[in-house]
Amino acid sequence: MFKKSTFAGLLLVALSAMLAVGCSDDDDNPMTSTPPSPSNVMIVHASPDAPEVDVLINDGTAVEDLGFTANTGYVPLTPGEYNVKVNAANTTTTVINENLALDPAANYTVFAVDQLSEITVLVLADDLTTPASGKAHVRFVHLSPDAPAVDIALAGGGAVLFPNVSFTEFLGFAPLDAGTYDLEVRVAGTSTVALPLPNITLQAGKIYTVYAKGFLAGSGAQALGAEIIVNN
Repeated sequence: MFKKSTFAGLLLVALSAMLAVGCSDDDDNPMTSTPPSPSNVMIVHASPDAPEVDVLINDGTAVEDLGFTANTGYVPLTPGEYNVKVNAANTTTTVINENLALDPAANYTVFAVDQLSEITVLVLADDLTTPASGKAHVRFVHLSPDAPAVDIALAGGGAVLFPNVSFTEFLGFAPLDAGTYDLEVRVAGTSTVALPLPNITLQAGKIYTVYAKGFLAGSGAQALGAEIIVNN
């Protein structure tokens, strides 16, 4: 199970050490320097056949037993470079080893994606600008490894909202009127419905990421489906 308090505690220790090292004797007045605005990072397990994972940041365990489709929520970090490792839960078997550079006051979602034998990360910068009155912001990310390119459209042959999105591709946040929608995932450029998405409720002022999950040929927990993240 994800232990957010453990994550936050480890990060505070690590970041305190980094800040201590970063304070140079050459600073005119380091005690009055303004710290940079934090970055915010969310980690999402989106690899359909991967087991639960542990996430290590700078070799310290930050997240334990993160399961498929689970996420950490946004966690603030001091801007800079970090090494992120993803291990099979409770082992030292590393399946992802990436370095991430985080800008001040920026927001990121880091997805673990693809089937286990090809697992990698997809890092998205998240624009959390407040939607206009009566609007929600929505983006779609294609994370089903064996599914073809798709269109996301209004159900019943309605208008295409997000056209021709291939695996690991995404379209930026788009404004939509708040309300409840019946959507469908179609094979790109056709009327063939690969996945119905009924009763998608979008609240005014909210920002959403909708991602395709699982395998087109999967079953049970690995079946093709969709997951919704509320980004704010």
